[in-house]
Amino acid sequence: MHNFLDFEKPIAELEGKIEELRHLSGNDDEVNIADEVARLQDKLTKLLQGTYGRLTPWQKTQVARHPDRPHFVDYVKYLFSDFTPLAGDRLYGEDEAIIGGLARLRGRSVMVIGHEKGRDTESRVKHNFGMAKPEGYRKAVRLMRMAERFNIPVITLVDTAGAFPGADAEARGQSEAIARSIETCLDIKVPLVSVIIGEGGSGGAIALATANTVLMLENSIYSVISPEGCASILWRSGDEAKTAAEALRLTAQDLQQLGVIDDIITEPLGGAQREPKNACKKVGDAIEKALIKLSGHEGGVLKARRRDKFLEMGRQGVS
Repeated sequence: MHNFLDFEKPIAELEGKIEELRHLSGNDDEVNIADEVARLQDKLTKLLQGTYGRLTPWQKTQVARHPDRPHFVDYVKYLFSDFTPLAGDRLYGEDEAIIGGLARLRGRSVMVIGHEKGRDTESRVKHNFGMAKPEGYRKAVRLMRMAERFNIPVITLVDTAGAFPGADAEARGQSEAIARSIETCLDIKVPLVSVIIGEGGSGGAIALATANTVLMLENSIYSVISPEGCASILWRSGDEAKTAAEALRLTAQDLQQLGVIDDIITEPLGGAQREPKNACKKVGDAIEKALIKLSGHEGGVLKARRRDKFLEMGRQGVS
């Protein structure tokens, strides 16, 4: 059973009718409703295509936050093998908002690091809703340096509303930890590929996404601030979140046009939440393609091109 978003009500109603007909058919062998089910299924496909083909930025934000959307742990399950988690920052402690470790991607040794939001109440509390504290970013730095030492590529999967804003995080140097993580992303001499799989929020996202190749799932979002945060600052009201989402240019399509990301990964019809395993495969294909393209370059070249790429973004529009 799917969790339906507000704008998916017509889809939910149609799926409900199809399910009722299938149940009816299962209870009476003489009732042959295959043709009717096929007709409704075709109508559902067209409805999904129409709905998801013209999503507004706010609707894309809702899809990016969908509770059934594949999370970091799902990508580990479906995409990576021999995953060995590595914990702790060797300075303060373990932060479970960011998970990382050694793994294999289709036979290739990699270091995979990413945000995990959690799915139910217990796991969301455990992972702090994917909002990392300084020790999470310092762990990421440690793992990226380890990958560099052993000359293996780094893959990061980004899905966070932002870094944790609590007083304890600030007391332990949140901004410095984020800055060190960005610095490390820019400095390592191994391929670095990042995928925005859900939300890419503020410095908490770019701390892991300053990569040679930055990819986004087509219904994910990436922005300096959440629409709600933007609305509360500019309009003093969270009711303007839809307006803020339009203004922020946070969709994958806008960001590719602006040159902030390199490519968009298509999702299964109706969003990644409908076919998590298929969505993970598509992400794996895109990462593999990016790694093959980067693997022929020497470490110093990878570092220089990565730094130039992000410096050029800052120069755009400056005369």
